[in-house]
Amino acid sequence: MTQEKTLGCVLLAAGSARRYGENKLLAALDGRSLILRAMEAVPTEQMERVVVVTAYPEIMRLAAEFHFAAIFNDDPVLGASHTIALGLTRLRDLDGVMFLVCDQPLLRRESVAALAGLWRRSPDMIAALGHHGVRGNPCVFPAPLYPELLKLTGDRGGSAVIRQHPELLTLLEVPERELCDVDTIQALESLQRDMSLGSHPT
Repeated sequence: MTQEKTLGCVLLAAGSARRYGENKLLAALDGRSLILRAMEAVPTEQMERVVVVTAYPEIMRLAAEFHFAAIFNDDPVLGASHTIALGLTRLRDLDGVMFLVCDQPLLRRESVAALAGLWRRSPDMIAALGHHGVRGNPCVFPAPLYPELLKLTGDRGGSAVIRQHPELLTLLEVPERELCDVDTIQALESLQRDMSLGSHPT
């Protein structure tokens, strides 16, 4: 019997949110903060370990409530590559690592669980959520690509590695709303209006 591949999850929660103007992950949509929504979207039953990388003490405390490991990024100006390296280093003994950004407030736990299942069926592939063939987040990377992720510099993220291996990418189709991120206060306010009008489910 083949042993099931091990999978971990890194929540990328250390960004400076310059476009938003403040820590957007603590902003609320329909009464629940973006970071809370992101943590609730993690299917913990599918993960060996979950790590939250953040530069915010409030998020460190919330991670503890979820029993997630928390890594404090005391140098977020080094960009996304540094956040990825901090999280990946804690999980590099696993067969795959999922990277989940925390500003997609309509991302569903069921979709993230289905993505984990898709990767386990093809564990040599990069698996990501997508819509109509356009890749979104989160993404799962197999262990052979960890060295390339760890070599990233500056604000370059996993997309740079995916571009080097397009033949490895497999997508799981989800509704576009699940992939929508919130980069500005105006975007969050617009999403809140849509939800109030019933355009988006919570």
